[in-house]
Amino acid sequence: MTADARPVVKRTARAILFDDDRLILIKRTKPGREPYWITPGGGVEPGDATVVDALHREMDEELGAKVTDVVPAFVDTVPYDPAEDPDAADPHGAPGVKVQHFFVCRLASMDLARRHGPEVDEPRGEYEVVRVPFTRAGIASVGVVPPSLRAYLDVNIEGVRALLAPDLG
Repeated sequence: MTADARPVVKRTARAILFDDDRLILIKRTKPGREPYWITPGGGVEPGDATVVDALHREMDEELGAKVTDVVPAFVDTVPYDPAEDPDAADPHGAPGVKVQHFFVCRLASMDLARRHGPEVDEPRGEYEVVRVPFTRAGIASVGVVPPSLRAYLDVNIEGVRALLAPDLG
């Protein structure tokens, strides 16, 4: 590691998930906070062989979903302190950065009755699956987080769609 490199203490796999021309998001409502909208996904776990494997596991857990056409799209790096994260596996771990891998993909199937995992078994607030038009107005109509993803989508609507083009290879 170089002198200016920060330790990566958490990695996540998140889906920019399309159901036809709509984006699937999760509306999170926590007590005492304004609602916000996130892409489905979550932390890479030790049993995940790859970040893409983590993505598939998270889609099954959070949505009871299968996805296809998984294409890397965007990486976001933010400061991260496990002591400030109620979901941290080790809240006493050293701070560093969280690297979020965002993948564009298509919904193949979804059965919300199959959802499982901490969001379902021990929910902190509400998790509502929503679909929004994949347009600038659609994205702007909800509070997508992180802000860097919202900004990326706003300037790359056409490029994100192109990642799922049949001639991409």
